[in-house]
Amino acid sequence: MVEDYLTDRDQEEALRNWWRENWSWILGGIVLGLALLGGWQYWKVHTANQSAEAAKLYDEFHGAIDKKDLDAANRTLGTLVADHKKSPYTQQSRLLLAKQHVEDGKYDEALPLLRAVADESADTELAWVARLRVARVLLQQGKHDEVLSLLNPEKAGAFGPQVREIRGDAQVAKGNPEGARAEYAAALTANIDPSADRSIDRTLLEMKLQDVGGDKKAATPETKPEAKAEGQP
Repeated sequence: MVEDYLTDRDQEEALRNWWRENWSWILGGIVLGLALLGGWQYWKVHTANQSAEAAKLYDEFHGAIDKKDLDAANRTLGTLVADHKKSPYTQQSRLLLAKQHVEDGKYDEALPLLRAVADESADTELAWVARLRVARVLLQQGKHDEVLSLLNPEKAGAFGPQVREIRGDAQVAKGNPEGARAEYAAALTANIDPSADRSIDRTLLEMKLQDVGGDKKAATPETKPEAKAEGQP
């Protein structure tokens, strides 16, 4: 009678043959899995250590700025850029040092710092904040055409009203009231809800628009009347 199942000896022999053929693949998979797990753990620890080191350097930088020790601040910023170029602490340090330079009237020293944040920051919003500050510094330097080239309203997103306002300021400085009217009116229209962008001062914008011969009412969207309930006069 033919056996339907393998004997115990046959099963053991089949298992030995399977192991001889596959042991290297199994061992390789185990080693690879352990390596990936170890690499992931190392990366987490390394990232945490890098972040802690950058935070410590930022504290040192902030202390130097508070003491008006710009030499120490520049040295610490240099370390941040060299060792933690993509860190948010590096970008915030650049903005803080640029602010100090602007307050001191050192626009040429502030611009490279602001441009670096605008070009390198992984945070889109922070990059736009820096770009707007670059534009304002350029305005102070009388470089009005550079401001208009730098700020593209079509790409500004939520920063559109601010971009329009600064472009309007540049047009005023160039002696182009017609261009300024268009920019200020666009800024007011884009910023319909004042609570949506508190960085825009509608009252000031309306004054600017009137100063260049514009009509603030024309730039204010009309509010549709509420529908009356049936039966009401």
